Amino acid sequence: MANSLKVAVIGAGVSGLTTARELQREAQQVVVFEKSHRLGGTWVYDPQVESDPIGLDPNRDIVHGSLYKSLTTISPRQLMSFADFKFDEKAYGDPRLFPGHEEVLKYLEDFAIHFELNELIRFNTVVIRVEVVDSNAIKFEVESKTDGVNLVEVFDAVVICNGNNSQPYMPNDIQGIETWPKKQIHSHNYRVPEQFRDQVVVITGCGPSGVDLSGELATVAKEVHISSRAPRLQVENLEKYSNLWQHDEIDCVNEDVIVIFKDGFSIEADIIFHCTGYKYHVPFLETNGINVSIQDKRIGPLYKHVFPPKLAPSLSFVGIPRRSLFFLLIEGQARWIAKVLSRKVSLPSEYEMLSEVEQYYREMEEKGIPEHRAHSIDFKIDYIEWLYAQSGMVVDKKLQEMFEYQLHCIMTDLYGHKDAFSKKYGISL
Repeated sequence: MANSLKVAVIGAGVSGLTTARELQREAQQVVVFEKSHRLGGTWVYDPQVESDPIGLDPNRDIVHGSLYKSLTTISPRQLMSFADFKFDEKAYGDPRLFPGHEEVLKYLEDFAIHFELNELIRFNTVVIRVEVVDSNAIKFEVESKTDGVNLVEVFDAVVICNGNNSQPYMPNDIQGIETWPKKQIHSHNYRVPEQFRDQVVVITGCGPSGVDLSGELATVAKEVHISSRAPRLQVENLEKYSNLWQHDEIDCVNEDVIVIFKDGFSIEADIIFHCTGYKYHVPFLETNGINVSIQDKRIGPLYKHVFPPKLAPSLSFVGIPRRSLFFLLIEGQARWIAKVLSRKVSLPSEYEMLSEVEQYYREMEEKGIPEHRAHSIDFKIDYIEWLYAQSGMVVDKKLQEMFEYQLHCIMTDLYGHKDAFSKKYGISL
């Protein structure tokens, strides 16, 4: 086939599997590189944790997984599904509306079997280098290592799907945090709550993991104090936990192990538990001076969060946006990339793509939106609708309605949103 390309897909998690499926449908030659012995990416539970609990030591033992043992999905099955392989029609031993991580992994394994993706995956293979070798034709050398043996291959295109939930992001704006003498841990290295038993715990971050884990820790800890830069919980939503309180963000900590919040409250704490999210990490990418900047929480410039204008369409990223309907977004991005590489869909010119990204950055600056939120979709459906339109897909109105109601439930009651959603749709948890 004239348009058949050799395409490297980095990672065999949700993004990599979806991308491989879409590329395969377009008759591209696909090779998926996966450093683990199994597919699933972030949905593979690993009881091991890193030697540095906050993830700052560059020489620490790296653990890719971030799942904690009790994790259940924040979204219902219907919203964690592919268009032609419905999760809500599957049951692998945990039929709950918001199932545990084991159920999601089984769903992904079933997805890979159904679409014959396993034969495309090279397991136990670490990508060491992805480098532009021909700036005119834009080809890439991909150097990988399997069982100690290095291999260098040339690909027409590379799609980076290595996830963004494995490298802890640590705040550096808490006064005194560097010399605070007690224990600190990032949620990346949390698995079970036992180490927090009878402790006074301060949680930084009020996102899904911070909220979820604050409730879990409250069952064993002496006290749990959760802080947030943008508090949006109401006091009544915390009443089910007699030992859990919410505060403004931390003002400072001192060597007397006192944590002082900006609301004036202070507490002598045993552990500071950072639920502060993750940073982008693509250590293998070498673009030889071509402008692709990878910062803690921004990769850019990226047209529509996917294509670097100067390297499009040969280089692309899947799964970069945050705060969105992840499975729907991933499927839209993957299908768009596949259609572009097969020349069924065209991209704007390099100049037009770059201009749009620069305009997006200017608008962020004018609105006072910090750089680290460059890829935050803020749960808006319009980006997914735009993606789908590029390849003729349409967002299911029922799913959109469910998503909007779920968002309403989350904004109203972070601790009880699953119950509220289930009552609305008459579905048992």
